[in-house]
Amino acid sequence: MPDRDTADMLAVEISQSGPPEVLKPVRRPRPHPGAGEVLIRVAAAGVNRPDVLQRKGLYPPPDGASDLPGLEVSGEIVAVSPGVEWPRVGNAVCALVNGGGYAEYVSAPAVQCLPVPAGLSLVEAAALPETCFTVWANVFQQCALQPKEVFLVHGGASGIGTTAIQICTAMGARVFATASTDEKCATCVSLGAEYAINYNKADFVEEILSRTCGADVILDMVGGDYTARNLKLLRRKGRMSQIYFLRGSRVQIDLTDILSKQLVVTGGTLRVRSREDKRVLATALKENVWPIIERGDFKPLIHEVFPLAQASDAHRFMESDKHIGKIVLNAG
Repeated sequence: MPDRDTADMLAVEISQSGPPEVLKPVRRPRPHPGAGEVLIRVAAAGVNRPDVLQRKGLYPPPDGASDLPGLEVSGEIVAVSPGVEWPRVGNAVCALVNGGGYAEYVSAPAVQCLPVPAGLSLVEAAALPETCFTVWANVFQQCALQPKEVFLVHGGASGIGTTAIQICTAMGARVFATASTDEKCATCVSLGAEYAINYNKADFVEEILSRTCGADVILDMVGGDYTARNLKLLRRKGRMSQIYFLRGSRVQIDLTDILSKQLVVTGGTLRVRSREDKRVLATALKENVWPIIERGDFKPLIHEVFPLAQASDAHRFMESDKHIGKIVLNAG
């Protein structure tokens, strides 16, 4: 194969919708940064649930985005478009991208780049953008979690969950989590959760109500039958943000809970947000979360690193649901 200094690059494309085997290593031309963009020589790329959905044909890239999967990367800036003041060529960054992360090079909006936090490797930094942007947007921007409030995250051992536990604990919240095994629950507690519930053994509503007066904020990726239970668990003026629905998007609820307790139910995905929205989120992360990382109170938990060309193995492992924290592809 040609080396990384030629005009093309190794990338992993989705040859057709289907199982992990449809992810194929290919040679592609390097992208060129557009207006307000930079070109990153990718060191590592995070693997996320939306990548799996895109591979299955359930989450198409937005207009103008790369058809390659991959929503977060780290690496070195090798080119910038005119007018970009930061980052500069040679800077080490991590970035949220709209696609194209499964490659040796990717273009990214400059405003969606962040410096690699002091003390983290490039592989560790690749695990930050998607989860940190998601947690900040949903838990702090939309649900306005405050110190001493009770926060519940479902899927506590996932990339989103392990990130939310650490950030919310550092922000002074009382953190609770759910997970599928005792081992995963123990990890949640080790990261700062006050208590974690194995949902295969206990009712999370009963467990949390026995320890609190209810949740102030819930971050949910489960949906389905969890929705009504979440509303029951929320205390007066509680807030819930929905970021996915592993158990289904169609639910039946009693709206009385929302009215009587003045609840707020919101949600969203990152990919559809504007560049300006993401700039605001990146600024908030640099001001509020990067100091937490650099003082050692939050570190991305990485379960396994796969070579870029073995992205199909990484997807297969993600779908086994055996991982705790993040899965990363090494493009270096």
